Amino acid sequence: MTFREWLDGWLKWFRGVLFGMTLYDGVMMFRKQRGDLEHLFVLIVFGDIVGIPILPPYYTLRLLPYIIPEVNNWKRRMLREKDLTDLAGAG
Repeated sequence: MTFREWLDGWLKWFRGVLFGMTLYDGVMMFRKQRGDLEHLFVLIVFGDIVGIPILPPYYTLRLLPYIIPEVNNWKRRMLREKDLTDLAGAG
């Protein structure tokens, strides 16, 4: 192992520590907010799948090709049973 490889390893470790100390919580918060907004969007547009019709079917059909990859995961999240840890924000 050369000095350069050793130094690169330590620099990578140090960057990871700095990221964890400064930005990690913000990144996780923004990812959770993005997931919540996507969840709400799919609920509004495709709520009729679970029995909550909100938008007319015309707009739903126009947006369908963009949402198809996410529908199965969304239905699983929507119909999942909730417990106290989910309500407390731990899930």
